[in-house]
Amino acid sequence: MILSYSIWLPIIFGLIILFTGSDNSKGYVRVMALIGSLISLSATIPLITGFDTSTAAMQFVEQVAWVPRYDINYYLGVDGISMWFVVLTAFITVIVVMAAWEVITENVAQYMAAFLILSGLMIGVFAALDGLLFYVFFEATLIPMYIIIGVWGGPNRVYAAFKFFLYTLLGSLLTLIAILYLYNVTDTFSILAWHKAKLDIVEQVLIFGAFFMAFAVKVPMWPVHTWLPDAHVEAPTGGSVVLAAIMLKLGAYGFLRFSLPIAPDASQYLAPAVIALSLVAVIYIGLVALVQADMKKLVAYSSIAHMGFVTLGFFIFNPMGVEGAIVQMISHGFISGAMFLSIGVLYDRMHSRQIADYGGVVNTMPKFAAFAVLFAMANCGLPATSGFVGEFMVILAAVDYDFVIGILAATALILGAAYSLWMTKRVFFGEVANQHVAELTDINKREFLIMSILAIFTIGMGVYPKPFTDVMHVSVIELLKHVAVSKL
Repeated sequence: MILSYSIWLPIIFGLIILFTGSDNSKGYVRVMALIGSLISLSATIPLITGFDTSTAAMQFVEQVAWVPRYDINYYLGVDGISMWFVVLTAFITVIVVMAAWEVITENVAQYMAAFLILSGLMIGVFAALDGLLFYVFFEATLIPMYIIIGVWGGPNRVYAAFKFFLYTLLGSLLTLIAILYLYNVTDTFSILAWHKAKLDIVEQVLIFGAFFMAFAVKVPMWPVHTWLPDAHVEAPTGGSVVLAAIMLKLGAYGFLRFSLPIAPDASQYLAPAVIALSLVAVIYIGLVALVQADMKKLVAYSSIAHMGFVTLGFFIFNPMGVEGAIVQMISHGFISGAMFLSIGVLYDRMHSRQIADYGGVVNTMPKFAAFAVLFAMANCGLPATSGFVGEFMVILAAVDYDFVIGILAATALILGAAYSLWMTKRVFFGEVANQHVAELTDINKREFLIMSILAIFTIGMGVYPKPFTDVMHVSVIELLKHVAVSKL
């Protein structure tokens, strides 16, 4: 029942807050949201303490007949690939609730409820082993995020919310067709049964293409990435944190759970195309990030470039590459979340995200500047931070796969350093640029606590990534063995 608790506890708390909270009881709403998120996080701890790293089999499995006539089941389980994402989702939800404590002053109950419900739905995506259940959770995550962007976002929030919703929904409709086709072939909605389905190359290519549309948009891969910068810029800080830290990972996770094991021959056949798209994301989008004047847009494009590393790691079919990509996904959850929270701290004080409006922030906010610079260094892959580990593993695997591809992938470290240092230098260092910067106040105890927690995980994972790689290693090896066996 651990996975059910992880999914439904935040949803239940979210519904309670939604129906009992109001703008006259903001204190009650905030406390309830924090209690709900902490209880939900504590529900995931047994996944870590009780996880067996010696097996690739699904663990903590729950299966209850949902619609027996069509073999649709409430079927949950996690392996070494999905376990950390369940925990990461619950963890980021706590951070988002804490970050919104003083910032959100209107419709607080609805805001907190949306994030708690979204948390449960995203955990459901990572835990679902029934194809239809996965699709329900996958699509349902659009609704809270659409509301978060559309209600609490910036001046162009309605445009950004519609663009986000339409892009992701249209991509997912092809996935539904693929799911129904697989059910027609296997007479079951079990994802694990689909892994064993006998499919010819035409079927595999079509199924791979259908899943690819949904997952590539969600990652997002170039050229279907254009919804992300708009969504990030208009979303409230908490929305940007969850979008970057968790929601982008839903698409990448889909490749590992669906595309690679269900269509292994098509995956190998189409791998060069996916690698090419990934390298475009890594290099071209890195260059695009360099010319951004808005801090949020810069970090949004940075996220696309970092997720390019993830898809590159998946499709070179090397254990180190796949593990490095998963490590990069987890690390990106910490770093991108921290980067968007840092921008949120500045925006709450000056109501501007323009790099040109800042300068010399370290003189007035020394504690905050120390954290922000650390996260910027992690974002460009500084050794001893979590940002280095995954990228280094993917680059090593890419060099082993093809030296030219490895060299091209490594340019991301140079570009990452360029745009991260460019922003850091202009925002934080030098003389105080203007009166607004001179009047800035340093972070309070709540903000210091949030930054400290994220800094500990960023450095901890960078110095000692073994607990993360140990969990995923056996599952990754088993996945690659499965992909190496042709279904033809």
